[in-house]
Amino acid sequence: MQHETLSNGAWAELTLAQQMANIGSESYRATKWLAKGRNDNAERAFERMQELVDLTIEYGRKNQSNRNALLKEICRFRELFCSAFLDSNITELTSLNQYLDHFASIN
Repeated sequence: MQHETLSNGAWAELTLAQQMANIGSESYRATKWLAKGRNDNAERAFERMQELVDLTIEYGRKNQSNRNALLKEICRFRELFCSAFLDSNITELTSLNQYLDHFASIN
């Protein structure tokens, strides 16, 4: 695990916007490296992004009434991103990264 320091509760302290912006940083890296044909770097960024998604699913908004909506959204994002990444669909990955841009602008 790359993000061990976040798994001990630090991730839960971040706002949803901060969590999603961090996910976006790794998804941008994965997309950038994939577009450049650097599959080794792309896969490492992809794995880090997946870890952050896992942390968001596990710790994100546990005591809020909209948790189910959050889980649906983050799981759907993961599904779409994984599919586009495995297909090397840079256009779709770029579109998904633009979705995450919104969260970065909130911070």
